[in-house]
Amino acid sequence: MSESPIPGAVTAYLTRSGVTDARIIPLTGDASDRRYFRILPAVGESFVLAVHAVPFDYDKLTFVNTAALFDAMPVPVPQILGHAGDLGVLALEDLGDVTLQAHIGAAPPAKHAALYVQAVTFIDVIQRRGKKLASRKYAAYGVAFDVEKLTWELNFFVKHFLEAYRGAFLTGMERQALGAEFARMVTELASEARVLCHRDYHSRNLMWRDERLCLIDFQDARLGPDTYDLASLLRDSYVDVPPALVDELLAYFLTLQGRSSETEVFRRRFDQMALQRNLKALGTFGYQTTSRQNPVYIQYMPRTLRYVRDTLQRDERFRRLGELLQPHIEELR
Repeated sequence: MSESPIPGAVTAYLTRSGVTDARIIPLTGDASDRRYFRILPAVGESFVLAVHAVPFDYDKLTFVNTAALFDAMPVPVPQILGHAGDLGVLALEDLGDVTLQAHIGAAPPAKHAALYVQAVTFIDVIQRRGKKLASRKYAAYGVAFDVEKLTWELNFFVKHFLEAYRGAFLTGMERQALGAEFARMVTELASEARVLCHRDYHSRNLMWRDERLCLIDFQDARLGPDTYDLASLLRDSYVDVPPALVDELLAYFLTLQGRSSETEVFRRRFDQMALQRNLKALGTFGYQTTSRQNPVYIQYMPRTLRYVRDTLQRDERFRRLGELLQPHIEELR
């Protein structure tokens, strides 16, 4: 049975809030079970309702907790305008429809670098201010990209992309060898010093409004390597970032942090983080396609596979991993 275009929770929230005359426009959702609706009242400014699958306790909602953390830095996030936990509804500032992905497609190439400089600057702020604001009162400091989480993501790639989507059959020896390669990678990543990470920092989670970027979908923020958000942004499945610009932005980030001498070592760590992140993304795309019957992510697989191939071929550390994946993924050959 298909979902009703307008859930009862939306109309109930509007009635409760005294909004009696408004247009309700369903918005394109993300890969979660939340649904979003733009509300255009006859009087007053528009806003967005995020409708959760189940009721929630507002004071315990991770989105609310992390919004307060990011607002304290500050980095721009949507303001929370209201809520009804019993309905599973959160009312948010309307940031419009223009993502960084869309804006990059419309803006002239000469302006692309400035957009990414702004995005990288926010990563620096999140990391530096995140250290000063560290507190157990914020949920993000209680979770981290540890060996277990990073390994789970790579196994997710094997299950949902390699096996379910590509139909690969792995022998016991192949599984063991892949596990060994994954273990080496995640052990190194998990052993790095941890900073605060947005966790899903890419062009579809950065909105362009009033000549600035605003962050969304930050409720899964956690501690992790300082390369994590950079890898999400600069090895983005949704946008091509030219290699020369990637080099410039990594150098810019290190300059902001007063670490310009670390370029070569930092790039090696960035490449390893990007490889793990891209494999994880392929797992998500495979899952959405095969388990959720949502084919929209198929179009982003070729770019992501190209990133993986380039990283595997560029660094001798990943030679064995490439040998194991290439028989099952022809794009990596």
